[in-house]
Amino acid sequence: MASYQMEWSQTQSRNGSLRGPEALCTVAEIDEFDFSKALVERPRSLNIERQRSADERSMSELSIGFSPRPMSTRNDNSSRAADNFDSAFSPLLKSPIPRSLVLDPHPIINEGWEALRRSLVYFRGQPVGTIAALDNSDEKLNYDQVFVRDFVPSALAFLMRGEPDIVKNFILKTLRLQSWEKKIDRFQLAEGVMPASFKVFHDPVMNHETLIADFGESAIGRVAPVDSGFWWIILLRAYTKATGDSSLAERPECQKVMKDNISYFRVLDLWFQGVYGYPIEIQSLFFMALRCALQLLKQDPEGKEFMERIVKRLHALSYHLRSYFWLDLKQLNDVYRFKTEEYSHTAVNKFNVIPDSLPDWVFDFMPHHGGYFIGNVSPARMDFRWFCLGNCVAILSCLATPEQSVAIMDLIESRWQELVGEMPVKVCYPAIESHEWRIVTGCDPKNTRWSYHNGGSWPVLLWLLAAASIKTGRPQIARHALEIAETRLLKDNWPEYYDGTQGRYIGKQARKFQTWSIAGYLVARMMLDDPSHLGIVALEEDKHLKALLKRSNSWNL
Repeated sequence: MASYQMEWSQTQSRNGSLRGPEALCTVAEIDEFDFSKALVERPRSLNIERQRSADERSMSELSIGFSPRPMSTRNDNSSRAADNFDSAFSPLLKSPIPRSLVLDPHPIINEGWEALRRSLVYFRGQPVGTIAALDNSDEKLNYDQVFVRDFVPSALAFLMRGEPDIVKNFILKTLRLQSWEKKIDRFQLAEGVMPASFKVFHDPVMNHETLIADFGESAIGRVAPVDSGFWWIILLRAYTKATGDSSLAERPECQKVMKDNISYFRVLDLWFQGVYGYPIEIQSLFFMALRCALQLLKQDPEGKEFMERIVKRLHALSYHLRSYFWLDLKQLNDVYRFKTEEYSHTAVNKFNVIPDSLPDWVFDFMPHHGGYFIGNVSPARMDFRWFCLGNCVAILSCLATPEQSVAIMDLIESRWQELVGEMPVKVCYPAIESHEWRIVTGCDPKNTRWSYHNGGSWPVLLWLLAAASIKTGRPQIARHALEIAETRLLKDNWPEYYDGTQGRYIGKQARKFQTWSIAGYLVARMMLDDPSHLGIVALEEDKHLKALLKRSNSWNL
């Protein structure tokens, strides 16, 4: 999913709803912030009912009063890591569901589960993943494979349903595939690279099955899978959180893969030195994967060394992203008034952004109350587009401060027609077209305006929107989006994506029975039915956490 953005570029206080500046610390206090401790509204256009966010209540409140229904036996050694997790209870705990969140049974739920089970891929009799799409009406390309990123919503659905075995099998098989020698043409890939996908090859003569991995050597454009390693770590944490079984994460081979990934990710430490930078979706996934790894690594001497490196990166990432990627009305006005060609460590316009480069659409798009992390930042180049995955993951990982999280949801609510329309949710907004489309996409016929990665509407993003909505105390946002999706998804045979400014049309090259469209809906539905499931996918802010930046000052550092 994060590959969308790679293919392309590659708050101000509101009456009573946000904390005042006195509640936040200044940039000078950044060194005082200790990430290692993480181990351990007002209605607007949609008339959304503002509830306390998950951070304000603590996710554990969603599960009070019920006993756990364990899916696996935990021994004394395996319980330590799980006990160090966020205070959120496992989603296996059956919680009293707030009446306002209970949804009436919908017929597409059973249809969705039947379709999801038909997508299961078996290896030597064991389920190891789900196929990307079951559409037999078009050329398969690589839609007949199990993708790491595509399987994540399927895995979450099975975990929330109390069926973790397939997720464990997937983790173990990809763990084995990751150890293979990885080459694209004659280039050797690093040990930390996870496969983009794999498939099961059956030899009818020998009656033998083999797993075949793709590390990008067969992919369109020969693109190595940067985000697969992030998703793998996030999924490993979700499995551990859901089952309470930390023995899988504590296996030496799992510990090694996480460390290899961390070492491989070091190239991203220099993101701000690149001409194009790294897009917000990769940055947010990187941040969340680091926080998940911080919870999963064993505290032996080697593990502690890697944990120290993670903490340093979390400091750097949060500082840069909250400083330079965040945009609200105040920041936009500041950029509009920037002076250029400043030379000095006191320069305000650090990236020498030319005010005339601001796109016209962003002035009308930015609401009075709201904000978001923009697509990309690099010297003299800023991508002001809104990307759903990057902003939702920023909320779930606590990369976004509580105030920024509220502002992101305010933006979605204020710009509902643009970002949700007739089919949730826009992968990015707005679409690029004309000369810019020709330059950025190379005249890609699949990525024409308001289609596919270029402003298409992707149902799989429902689960991210639902999780972010519940975490910020705005579940009605997700509920309304779900109601819109339920009017069409089953009738349209679960398309991969929709086209048009409102998402009105099935995508011109969209596959039907796209597995992650099915799973994305089911996960969103289950989280709304039982908000305690949020603990699988969301990280909780440490109680001692302080915001690093004042929202209104982030462009004036």
